[in-house]
Amino acid sequence: MTATAPVSVQQGRDTAGPDAATGAHAPGTSGQQPLMTHRQILLVIYGLMAGMFLSSLGQTVFGTAIRTIGDDLHGLDQQAWVTTAYLITSTIATPIYGKLSDIFGRRPLYIFGIVVFILGAVLSSMSTSMLMLAAFRAVQGIGAGALMSLPLAIMGDILAPRERAKYQGYFLAVFGISSVIGPLIGGLLAGSSEILWITGWRWVLLINVPIGVAALIMVIVFLHLPKVHGKGDKPKVDWWGATAVIVTLVPLLLVAEQGRTWGWGSPAAIASYVIGALGLVALLLVESKMGDAAIIPLKLFRSGTFSMATVIGFLVGFAMFGAMLTIPLYLQIVVGLTPTESGFATLPLVGGLMIASITSGQIVARVGRYRIFPVIGTFLVSAGYVVLTFMTIDKPLWFLMIGMFLIGLGLGSVMQSLTLASQGSVEARDMGVATSSATFFRQIGGTLGTAVLLSILFSVMPSNILTATANQADLKPALSAALDPAVASKPANQGAIDTIWAPITTPLQQTVQGKLDDASAQAKQAADQAVTQQVTAAVQQQVAAGAVPAAAAQGVIDQQVAAATPAAESAALEAVADEAHASVQDGTVSVDWSNASQRSYWVDELTPALAKQIDDGASSDSAATSTNDTSFLTGADSRLTRPFMAGFNASSVTIYWVGLGVILLAFVLTWFFRVPPLRQRSALQEQHDAANGSSSEGSSSDGSSSDVDRSVPSAEAELEARAGLAAAEAGSFTGPMTGSTPTQRR
Repeated sequence: MTATAPVSVQQGRDTAGPDAATGAHAPGTSGQQPLMTHRQILLVIYGLMAGMFLSSLGQTVFGTAIRTIGDDLHGLDQQAWVTTAYLITSTIATPIYGKLSDIFGRRPLYIFGIVVFILGAVLSSMSTSMLMLAAFRAVQGIGAGALMSLPLAIMGDILAPRERAKYQGYFLAVFGISSVIGPLIGGLLAGSSEILWITGWRWVLLINVPIGVAALIMVIVFLHLPKVHGKGDKPKVDWWGATAVIVTLVPLLLVAEQGRTWGWGSPAAIASYVIGALGLVALLLVESKMGDAAIIPLKLFRSGTFSMATVIGFLVGFAMFGAMLTIPLYLQIVVGLTPTESGFATLPLVGGLMIASITSGQIVARVGRYRIFPVIGTFLVSAGYVVLTFMTIDKPLWFLMIGMFLIGLGLGSVMQSLTLASQGSVEARDMGVATSSATFFRQIGGTLGTAVLLSILFSVMPSNILTATANQADLKPALSAALDPAVASKPANQGAIDTIWAPITTPLQQTVQGKLDDASAQAKQAADQAVTQQVTAAVQQQVAAGAVPAAAAQGVIDQQVAAATPAAESAALEAVADEAHASVQDGTVSVDWSNASQRSYWVDELTPALAKQIDDGASSDSAATSTNDTSFLTGADSRLTRPFMAGFNASSVTIYWVGLGVILLAFVLTWFFRVPPLRQRSALQEQHDAANGSSSEGSSSDGSSSDVDRSVPSAEAELEARAGLAAAEAGSFTGPMTGSTPTQRR
């Protein structure tokens, strides 16, 4: 049973001008009550914006704090689990919410999504490990699916497509505000050790509770929708299809995340491949049986345009999430920004995306052509990735921002065009499910991109860190700093010393001391022998001269040797110390590591052999395990952390090369991408004209459609049912990259 009561519908309301699209009457039309007034629409939009603000802010706040969370839970290299768990559940839930909202109504499903989102946030704040956090973030993702999909469906219910763009500014404003204040809030909370006796980063999740409650109240008060479909037109829910999607994706994502640990040819990996393949076969069989009710209708792929748009969208989603997830980590680890600063530093990406989204939409609306935008968009994203591949740890921040801005411009240009092409390639009654399916595959691309790219990142990072450490230009100053007691004893450097350098410097110091001890022992032995020989020769001369009795000679020798040995040994140790660039301390030759001259000599001596040892992989594995926690980098001496940051930079550049390869493939495909003409009428208008046999121009300009209103109520009800279904299935993000593009009627 739906949560809203049916209301009367005015036939041809999409053909009476801008006011008709919102439910108001144009002069001269019949006196029938409008579906919704402008005020009612605004109230509904307020409720939708509250839910969108909750979802968008939750993601921007969490994204800024992920490094702090990973460090505190000692699992930064398990970040992919946390991110992909959220994306998997929200992606799969997106089309399901569209189906269920036709059965139970939009409003209760939207309220349910907010409640689940809040519950997931509370559970996530209690996590004690990254895997536990991933599980609870998956719960939160179930709620996020409603916040992502239903606003566009509701907008499709209450507004004609060309009117939708007029209200899109509200959603862009919400998205922009959350993008600006989200990093600030996330940085402030993650940067606090405790707030009200609770660890600061946990408030990153708990902040969703008061915001979510406020959004829930706004939705309950404002979100009241009329029923726009008939009772007998309830779609079936493709539960088996959703299950097959899960069976297909989860094993493949699992092996993408754990393949480097299991081994890509291990039994566990092979089992994942087999289960994923069987799930794909089952998905194809189920979807072919479900027909129009399928979660992913296979008939859509009969269109070459739709198939190509889906493939390009998948590739763009893959590359997009790779940039969005690695850049904040890069800013914090390599550039050294705080969580708050890194959040603000990503604003060029958001700004470029919003600028291109709005600009391309306006151009398409005015010109009626959009073929060039997929080409331009993928080219700009490629150019942005090219810039990122030239990143080094010495490059200024503005250089990275150029790359981010280009990527943002490209994403904003290509997303709307792909959506338009997908919608234009199918019949009007399938526009909603086409949008839903295209968005679903783009999100799948993003989910796979997250798992694969982060898996690559943390797979190559240990070896890249070792390679960077073996670079003698960086190793010498780092080793000198690590061996300097004044540097090593500083509290800010303690983490870097313990994590990276202590396992290296401790054996080195022991080896050096061992060599000095051996040299000292040999020198003392040689000094003792020399003293004994000299004293013996002198005494024997005295015995021969009769100065010393022969019987007392040995005693005299022993006495004189004992007296002369300390000085001889001391002189020998001094000679050893001078030759070894060391000092004699309490009768022992050792290196005074606080002495710059001695330390410099030994660093020069030790560096070549140490670099070769590290390069051969024979060094300690501390660098490989240090990716679990990068908190030791904060505030540490740059000489100590430079090899680690250089290794992370090299790993990030590897990710950018992969992203560049993927987006270049999309760029090549766009040259063979044939787009259908831009729709000049809404899907509802096309169905209305087809059902009533009217011309493509819609109803007459004098508003004489009132007679038709009274004569064909059944056709109108059928139209409303189909329109409601199409809008419900149009599950997609409501961010600026996927919003509807305004079109003009001829």
